[in-house]
Amino acid sequence: MGPRLRVRQALGRAGLLAELHDRLRGLVREDASRDPEPTAAIVDSQSVRAAATVPASSRGYDAGKKVPGRKRHIVVDCLGLLLAVTVTTASVQDRHAAAPLLKRVRDRHRKIMLVWADGGYAGRLVVWAKEKLQLTVQIVKRSDDVSGFVVLPRRWCVERTFAWLFRSRRLVRDYETLPAVHERMVLWSMTMLMSRRLARRQA
Repeated sequence: MGPRLRVRQALGRAGLLAELHDRLRGLVREDASRDPEPTAAIVDSQSVRAAATVPASSRGYDAGKKVPGRKRHIVVDCLGLLLAVTVTTASVQDRHAAAPLLKRVRDRHRKIMLVWADGGYAGRLVVWAKEKLQLTVQIVKRSDDVSGFVVLPRRWCVERTFAWLFRSRRLVRDYETLPAVHERMVLWSMTMLMSRRLARRQA
């Protein structure tokens, strides 16, 4: 194990990585003339194939995407900056993973009142979020009359974030034994992206 990896693991275990990430997010938002605390968010998930290092007990199969492995569920702000992430088996339904994820976001970001999501989150989650979290989950559906690629309002922000994550070779496939380590890798990827963005602006 190299010294750089040991530093990453130590920061992740101490909770310093999340604090560093959140402070950088506030700086990036201020640099974009936004309030450091967001008032709206977008939730979505992405299934990724698992490497041989991922134990069978923590991997599954996404029948919709036909992907064996794990699924990362993320909540981002309107700039595509990460607010929360959780990693589950690929077989977990989006709405089931979204409930604890949205609760975590609501606890940390009290100003957020609106969350956009796709049709996979429709149903009980919308009612539960309104009653328990005082959070409006607005479903942005794709029109059945349109074929091919279509840029959907608000949802494109989270799709762009997934594209950013895919720039990190470590996140193209899930190599982590523990889901919590994969979550820290997502935080590291976004931390590097934001720090580079701020460094370019300073230069």
